[in-house]
Amino acid sequence: MAEDNWLDLYRKTSSRLLLFARQYVSGLQDAEDVLQEAFVKFWKNREEGLDEERQVARLYGCVRWVALDWLRRNGRRVKREDAASNDASLREGDTLFECPVDEEERVKAMQDALLQLPEAQREVVALKVWSGLTFDAIGEALDISPNTAASRYRYALAALRTNMNLCSYARNG
Repeated sequence: MAEDNWLDLYRKTSSRLLLFARQYVSGLQDAEDVLQEAFVKFWKNREEGLDEERQVARLYGCVRWVALDWLRRNGRRVKREDAASNDASLREGDTLFECPVDEEERVKAMQDALLQLPEAQREVVALKVWSGLTFDAIGEALDISPNTAASRYRYALAALRTNMNLCSYARNG
């Protein structure tokens, strides 16, 4: 990628990367900070000659590592703030999805089901569904094999189906 293409890459990927960063941190502002730091680190240390898919996969990996580093640095502060607010990480009205009001209950059930997934599965779902990455690109981003990414995705979908059916049964039962 040429030196002046950083803005094009940022425009193409920033909204999906922000959603991915949001999987790790509790607030939009923190996710924006993670994205900014990750993009700068990625751009300064990028490898020339890689196709765009591999560049994007590595960018996701960079967001992941910066977010994990941010969590380590800010872990005590976040725990203290969470205890003080006595709220869940997703407050009322703070959704991961944009949706019509009539689907509010379904969205809440989906968010709850996603939050019940192990982190490794939630990462793969975010990269596959929201970012549209291939399993090869997900493997590159998370430093796992494509087969492991596919397995985590299958397990996550099965768990989501089960959890969503339980939510539906609880509402109707």
